[in-house]
Amino acid sequence: PFVGNFDGSKITDVVDIMDGEPYESPMKPFGGIESFAWTPDGNGLVYTSRKKTGLEYAISTNSDLYLYDFASKTTKNLTEGMMGYDTCPAFSPDGQYMAWLSMERDGYEADKNRLFVMNMATGEKTDLTTEWDYTIEEFAWNPSSKSLWFIAYHQGIAPVFEIDLKSHAVTALTDAVADFTSLSPVDEKTVVTMNHSMLRPNEVFSVAKGKKNKIDVKQLTDVNGSIFAQLTMPTVEKRMVPTTDGKEMLTWVVYPPHFDAAKKYPAILYLQGGPQSSVSQAWSYRWNFALMGSNGYIVILPNRRGVPGFGTEWEEQISKDYPGQNMRDYLSAIDYMKQEPYIDAKHVGATGASYGGFSTYWLAGNHEGRFAAFLAHAGIFNTEAQYLETEEMWFANWDMGGAYWDKDNAAAQRTFAKSPHRFVDKWDTPIMISHGELDYRILASQGMSAFNAAKLRGIPAEMVIYPDENHWILKPQNAVMWQRLFFRWFDRWLKDEK
Repeated sequence: PFVGNFDGSKITDVVDIMDGEPYESPMKPFGGIESFAWTPDGNGLVYTSRKKTGLEYAISTNSDLYLYDFASKTTKNLTEGMMGYDTCPAFSPDGQYMAWLSMERDGYEADKNRLFVMNMATGEKTDLTTEWDYTIEEFAWNPSSKSLWFIAYHQGIAPVFEIDLKSHAVTALTDAVADFTSLSPVDEKTVVTMNHSMLRPNEVFSVAKGKKNKIDVKQLTDVNGSIFAQLTMPTVEKRMVPTTDGKEMLTWVVYPPHFDAAKKYPAILYLQGGPQSSVSQAWSYRWNFALMGSNGYIVILPNRRGVPGFGTEWEEQISKDYPGQNMRDYLSAIDYMKQEPYIDAKHVGATGASYGGFSTYWLAGNHEGRFAAFLAHAGIFNTEAQYLETEEMWFANWDMGGAYWDKDNAAAQRTFAKSPHRFVDKWDTPIMISHGELDYRILASQGMSAFNAAKLRGIPAEMVIYPDENHWILKPQNAVMWQRLFFRWFDRWLKDEK
């Protein structure tokens, strides 16, 4: 980061506030302007950085917040001794406090995001969310400086919440079957935000406290209204599926437009990536569940173990147990939905990306005839190779349990013993594989290996490699191609040719 004086036409007196330091701010790959916060008096800047290099950089998530003082040209670590990610600094409007998001454990990138505040006069740090068992995605100060608004995944959706600075009491301000994102305060009672669901992309909304604290949620824009007025959209239903360990799992089900329960429909089981990422009311131009439904499929989206929004125990269970309970959760969901007479049990597919790709490969060797076709994007096929190939060693160490050569590490040995590539002898179902050749999270060789395995087994298989994509398919034309290939593949195997 550089800082300079701007007079409306030119920048002068430019200062590199990390001069001579071989580090980055914002942090790769996702950091942005939220990594910085001006002190209220304008005399300093707080920035986020993970000041590590080499092996230490590869195995650690310990970032800190640093205060650069312009007068003395000195830097102070404000979060020294806090060992996980510390990100998103923001000062209260009255200047008394700095809030930020903090993870507790080094090396665990999916740890609970706690909301901390620091008293700038005393340096005292307080976790406002010790009694809040969910991970916070983003926050903004109320202009009163007495509370903060925040967004967190909660029971399959992402509402707007408010937390009191003194009592730490949390209040849900919205209850729509939707995900809210982005918070822009207007006044002490009003915040502007955005709202999307599986059936509509973002529009701008306001959330305001009225008389007797009644919450008023208003849609302020309708940019996409004219498009959706021309469409008959699918419907979305929440189902609670019993799991093998006696719990219930929230599962979203998307039904095609003009759904008729007297008919039979092919189905697709969606396998979430992450693995610790939400299965909420997402809208995406690639993994678009409304589009899947509109192509005549019932889409089944389980919030299996590892998904945020159901407490830390539910989310953390997946770590070091990749082939375990979350896979049983997937099978529970498909077995439960197959009981419905409108599901064509002989024509069910499964698909996912990243960890969802791993799940696809794993289920390919462990599904006992449940599925008729698979599609995997950017998935882990061989966990031993993945352990040494990924650019995020902290992730492999934490979630896989450690190195495969550590024979005394029971968790790691359990992970690697059940790698998807060890079950290829049981593969018997058509599979399509795609991967980006610029992917350094999970190398394209993982997909190529899986494709070769399928072909050597004599299984119908297709592969598409995107030479200009990384872990995600981000270019619009590639996304169009993705959709065409996706439906061409599943239509071939899941829809009877009559």
